[in-house]
Amino acid sequence: MCGHRAPPERPGFGDKTMRTTYGDRRRSALAAICTALVIALAAIPAAAALFANYTVLPNGTAYNASIEITDASEYMFSDVGVMGENVPVPVAYVGLSGNCSPCTYNWSRPWGAPSSITFDKGNYTVSYMAPLHDNNIEGSFDRPYLVDVTIPEEFDVRNPLLAGISQGGSTTRHGDNTTTVLWNKTATFNVRFYDPGREELLWFFLQFMGILVLVLVVIPWMLSMKKAE
Repeated sequence: MCGHRAPPERPGFGDKTMRTTYGDRRRSALAAICTALVIALAAIPAAAALFANYTVLPNGTAYNASIEITDASEYMFSDVGVMGENVPVPVAYVGLSGNCSPCTYNWSRPWGAPSSITFDKGNYTVSYMAPLHDNNIEGSFDRPYLVDVTIPEEFDVRNPLLAGISQGGSTTRHGDNTTTVLWNKTATFNVRFYDPGREELLWFFLQFMGILVLVLVVIPWMLSMKKAE
């Protein structure tokens, strides 16, 4: 049975302690919920950008790559061709790392098509070595990546007449004369670098062209001006 409940006493002017009203309790509860939500969101780590690292070897004929992948069960070793087709990339020293020890995978090498590896679905880092041609390294992804390309001291990218860096790339020259090119968020990248021999050849060509202009243009013009006087 429910007994009769006396109405709550109202605090009078002589009371030492004021009772919390319903509105105050509701605001306090709301503030507590908001605080708990902020703490919970802060405890969730921010999603880090996927990272791809490329290191050109000192001889400039190959590079080592290390590429993060998420929620994946296959990785294809390919590049995008002129018509958008998948172009096979020959690779060696392939490795797979993640929350496994060791991480195992299976090869697929169809004739005339890019090779690939398959594995249990998850988050991994794929590493491999691939050849380079004409001092040019490039790549493409199915989503934006943080891309880091390291170029050894034997090469440079600072001369715009010889080098090329795709949009968004920032260049840092280090004390050991190595160069780092970084893209914070890109789905494609391209770097063209050069060696000292090409730079010397460029300056020789520019000097030769300067001499031709002097002999074929400047000197005849000065002689014609002198005859006109």
